[in-house]
This record gives sequence, structure tokens and C-alpha cells, in this order.
Amino acid sequence: MPRWRAFFSQSLRWSSSVAQVLVVCVVTFCVLLPLGCHRLLHSYFFLRSIYLDSMSEAELRASLDRGQDALRFWQSASTAACRPPRFNDLAQHPELLVTVVTARRNQGRDYHYLLQVMRQLSGMLGSCGEHRCAEVLVCDVESGRQENQDATMLETHFRVIRRSAREQRSDHVNTFEREKRDYVFCLRRGWELVRPRNVVVLEDDALPLDDFFAVVKDLLSRRFARRTLYVKLYHPERLQRYWNPEPYRILEWAGLGLVGATALLLAVPYWNPCSFSFTLSAGHLLFFTLYFMAVAELLGRHYLLEVRRLSPQLYAVSPATECCTPAMLFPGNASLRVAEYLDGSFCVKGNAKDMVLYQMARTVPGETAHSVEPNLITHIGAFSSVRANPPRPKLL
Repeated sequence: MPRWRAFFSQSLRWSSSVAQVLVVCVVTFCVLLPLGCHRLLHSYFFLRSIYLDSMSEAELRASLDRGQDALRFWQSASTAACRPPRFNDLAQHPELLVTVVTARRNQGRDYHYLLQVMRQLSGMLGSCGEHRCAEVLVCDVESGRQENQDATMLETHFRVIRRSAREQRSDHVNTFEREKRDYVFCLRRGWELVRPRNVVVLEDDALPLDDFFAVVKDLLSRRFARRTLYVKLYHPERLQRYWNPEPYRILEWAGLGLVGATALLLAVPYWNPCSFSFTLSAGHLLFFTLYFMAVAELLGRHYLLEVRRLSPQLYAVSPATECCTPAMLFPGNASLRVAEYLDGSFCVKGNAKDMVLYQMARTVPGETAHSVEPNLITHIGAFSSVRANPPRPKLL
């Protein structure tokens, strides 16, 4: 018998580790994962051409329904039957101030993002016991001829602040610089009004999740919060993968693979219905480490992070990432330092306020910044208030 035929006949026997490895890989990556993950938006196996349009339309309809429900809620909130608590009177020196930055949207007005966010917050504020979870402030940065009708509707229930006539923003700067100046105005005005111990700034399309205040409270109790410039409470799901330049994710990825491989190989002697011949050897440990790493990446790190929602203590804190500022926590007086840093930079395309803050945290001595995972808000803003929008936005 030729040598190659003898080699393959020995290697492809079921008792051979090579044959078992091939079967495990084929069944996992060609059958189980494609069947189980083809509808998961953030999986590599997501069938974009088949499901993306329908899922995007469904999400838009759901957001529109929430917006219309929120509109009816606030319209009827003046009646005694369904009057929500009033939050106009802000306490001085609160433990936490939540500032919601809003502007009038030329597109997507029927979705009423601000009303959705404020309805969610109004229902959550009493969940912390005898005292409110936070004081809440609406910062309306609209300066055009047409008013921000959603912010006006909320004035009887929340404190709404605007620029005075002499503070009106300039419309002669680019969109990114104008957005930054609006952000700085809201940071400073919120601090001047109540002198909070900590500040959260939400953009008006950042819908808090149910455990938002519980997790923020836990974050502020951790030691790192005393020395951080900011904590990002949101990072786009599509950018949360392991295959990423962030070094800590590579370590997390390898650690997950190693733990999974070790657990599997330790379990094989006690439960082995398919008569695998795997042992806790260096070769098998290396293979299964890479195997579990591949499974985790192809499945989607976003879905693995969801397990951490079991408890606020399980939320992970890591070095800050670059993108996006829809939800930011500024411990202590860090909001004032952030306002100073932003004031000292001029924002343009490619150097928006999120990039400025990221660079400051990396280059200014003594400053650090962090992100929390999984996200504490859902970003519902399919239509931007400052950038051009497609006719029908997509989830990806």
C-alpha cells in the first residue's frame, strides 16, 4: 500500500485525533454556527442580504411606535389620572445629575427620541429607594427659528435650560465644532445650577436600560472612578468584536479560549458520549483554545457580553475606546475639566469631540478614561440631528 494511502487510512480512523478534530470543526463551523447564528445581527454568519432590510424596517416601526406612545403619554400627562412626578425643582449638590442634550431634528421628528428617553427616565428615577436616583436636566441647544417642540412639551415636568439671547450659538462654524460647543454649554450650565458630585450626559437618542442607575452607582463606588476623566457608557455593537486593535480584548479573547479548552478537556474523562480521544495535552489544549476563540469571534462578542447583565458587579471596565459619546459619565468635577479640554480644541470632520476627548485622555499627564461593557443605553437615533441621513436607515 502506498505510504500516502496508509497515512490517510490511519489518520481518518475515528480513533485518530486528526479525524476527530476535522469532524468537530466541520460540524461546528459548517453546520451548527451557520444554523444558529444566521439571524444574529452581530454574528459573522448573519445573512445580511436576506434579513437586514426586514430587521431594519421592524426596528424603525418599533421605535416609531415607542415615540408615538411617548408623545401621547406626555400630552396626557397634565391630567390628574396619569400625571407623572414633577422633576422641575433640582436639589443642590446631588449625588448624580443626568443632563440630556437635545436639538430639533429635521428628519425623524415623528420618532420623538427625546420623549422616549424622558419617559424612560421618569419611570426609573424612583427605583433607588427613598431618594431619587438622580436629578435630571434637559439642555435644549436649539437656536434656529423653529423651536424644539419636544423640549417645550417637557417644560412642565423637567427643568429645561437654553442659552440666553447673548449666548446664542454661531451658525457660521462647521457642524462638528457647533456640536462640541453645545456639549460644553450643557456641561457648564448643569454644573453651575446644582454643583453635582457626579454627572452623566446623555444625548437625546440614548435610551437608558433598566439597570442604568444601579450600574452607574456601582461604577462610582469602584476605586478607578476617583481618577478617571470619563467613563463611556456606550460603544457601537458592531465595534465590540475581539478582532480589534484594543489590546485588552486580545487578552480577554485568549483567556476565554484557554478557560473553555481546559474545562472541556477536564470534562472528557467523565462525559464522552462520542468516544473522543482528547486529553489534557499541549497539542489538544492549543487546538481547543483556538477553537473556542474562533467560536466566540464568529458567534459575536456582543452576545457573550450580555451575560454580564446578571449583576452590576459583573460589568467590565476597560480602557476607553475612540468612537461616540451618546452616554458619558463624568465622576467628581471631571465635567469641568472636560469642558476646558474641549474649549481648547477646534473640531472638524475626523476630529470630532469624541476624538478630542480620547486624545486628551491619552496625552494629558494624569488623565485616564474608561469604557463599560455591555452598554448601558440603547442608541435609538436612526436619524441624526447634525448629519445627512439616508431615506431609510439600516441597522448596519
